[in-house]
Amino acid sequence: MTSSNPELWTNEDVGRWLEAQGLGQYKHGFTRHKINGEALLLLTEKDLKEELNIKILGDVKRLFAAIARVRHLSTYWDSPPPPTSHTSTHSTTSPPTFHNHHHNNLHPAPSQSSFSHPRARNYSSDSQASDLPDQRRSSVGAGLRRPSGVATQLKPEYLKTAISFLYMLLVTWITAIIMVFVHDRVPDKERHPPLPDIFLDNVPHIPWAFHLCEITILVLTITWMSILFIHKHRSIAIRRFCALSGSVFLLRCATMFITSLSVPGTHLDCAPRQGSDLSTKVDQAWIIWCGGGLSIKGVRTCGDYMFSGHTTALTLLNFFITEYTPRRMYYLHIASWVLNTFGIFFILAAHEHYSIDVFIAFYITSRMFLYYHSLANNRALHQRDSFRTKIWFPMFSYFEAHIDGIVPNEYSNPLSGENLLTKNTVYTIKANTATRYKVAHTTSLLVMSARKQVLTMKHMLEFLSFFINVQI
Repeated sequence: MTSSNPELWTNEDVGRWLEAQGLGQYKHGFTRHKINGEALLLLTEKDLKEELNIKILGDVKRLFAAIARVRHLSTYWDSPPPPTSHTSTHSTTSPPTFHNHHHNNLHPAPSQSSFSHPRARNYSSDSQASDLPDQRRSSVGAGLRRPSGVATQLKPEYLKTAISFLYMLLVTWITAIIMVFVHDRVPDKERHPPLPDIFLDNVPHIPWAFHLCEITILVLTITWMSILFIHKHRSIAIRRFCALSGSVFLLRCATMFITSLSVPGTHLDCAPRQGSDLSTKVDQAWIIWCGGGLSIKGVRTCGDYMFSGHTTALTLLNFFITEYTPRRMYYLHIASWVLNTFGIFFILAAHEHYSIDVFIAFYITSRMFLYYHSLANNRALHQRDSFRTKIWFPMFSYFEAHIDGIVPNEYSNPLSGENLLTKNTVYTIKANTATRYKVAHTTSLLVMSARKQVLTMKHMLEFLSFFINVQI
């Protein structure tokens, strides 16, 4: 046999398998119907009786039971290799052997070459894929399989990432322009006092709370940028972040422009700017855009209440941090949610937004994030009814066209090219043998790398000292 994988058996291999099962009298019928390994796994009891014309009921049952055992065997070839304590220095191509024990059980002797793969590929068992149930693995290569549901195509596609980034910049500029216009339309607080609000009416105004909210946004931003720096698929994560940020803030432009709510607090000094021409408005929009809409950068606007941009930023950062880090990092996830919650509280405590502004912002942002990732992770563009998805979500269809599953949380150092994985299990292919390894924590890898460099320098100095002594 050329391969011990049942799916790769030829017609002759199936014939020899029938003889090994004591059913060689049906070899001619299997050969006439061109039953190879793949067809063998798809045979039903009805096929055996009607198409292959096997009349003896006992033979039908025994043959169907043997086929079921072969199907069970084929799942062995779809699974990651078991742990091994050594690696082979050469590949073997010897054919599999069949042992007829009692009950005619099938026990192949798989060759190690079956695990060979033209290019070694690692995947982290702590990524999102590792949180899925143990299902049949989907193929990534001939020997090493990714868990079911994990994307097999993870190209960076830098052009799409650049387009999404430009899209986000364009939307933020449009937002800045809209904020200038709505500021000039803000209702007079003498004629239109603050609306009744169950939270603002019962929580006293805290002047410094809004600055704390923006500091919280900066902390989450630095955390997210640090994750992107070491994430192996950072281009995909950046593309999704920019696409979602642009879409949510574009929707915010519409809600701000449609309805102007009254000022939520009497402490706010808001009044329309009279007599400003177009160039003045553009200059004001430029100041808002450069300052990112943050009051700690000197930006002060009014009228941009429905819905809260600060809550949108907090929620997006929180969801992306928790999505693109392993579930095992629950301390980081808890801290991210705490910062998100306190940031929202600080917005309300500062009386900068109505409660409805914050609630709508959190709801829309979280739903947009979940809908986008649900469509992406469930391969909506690769299903039969994908046409509707492309019609309703054209931007999503463009950005996610070549991603066919969940993006795993794998990490690498972009400066050195070495993988910086958290403590995890990694499968690699070496010397035609699949081996399972335990990878240390990121800090341990850095320490080991430093130790190697120190030892290398030490050996070089010893060699130079020896060489100089010899010359003298």
